[in-house]
Amino acid sequence: QVQLVESGGGLVQAGGSLRLSCAASGRTFSTYAMGWFRQAPRKEREFVAAISWSAGRIYYADSVKGRFTISRDNAKNTVYLQMNSLKPEDTAVYYCASGHHIMVLTMQEAYEYWGQGTQVTVST
Repeated sequence: QVQLVESGGGLVQAGGSLRLSCAASGRTFSTYAMGWFRQAPRKEREFVAAISWSAGRIYYADSVKGRFTISRDNAKNTVYLQMNSLKPEDTAVYYCASGHHIMVLTMQEAYEYWGQGTQVTVST
């Protein structure tokens, strides 16, 4: 069992930055792929970014490419999402997810464990 706890969300003006963190329990964090997803009001949850267990594969949604950076620190059992140049359309609840042996990191159905989410609100 893996437990994930997100933090770092909040209210920021357009053009600003936030860094989300996701702390994972368990001694096998380094073997799990990690992903960030988001769900805006009245919309489906969507893929944002993902990183394989070794950080050898990293993917971003087109909407965040060049603005967001995903990284992981296996020694701290933590994955990060650095979000720069934020836009109002980035407003959503951001979820961290993890899973083993994921071939398609962009598919949310492939992830086994999910955090409770952290709210990000970008004002104009």
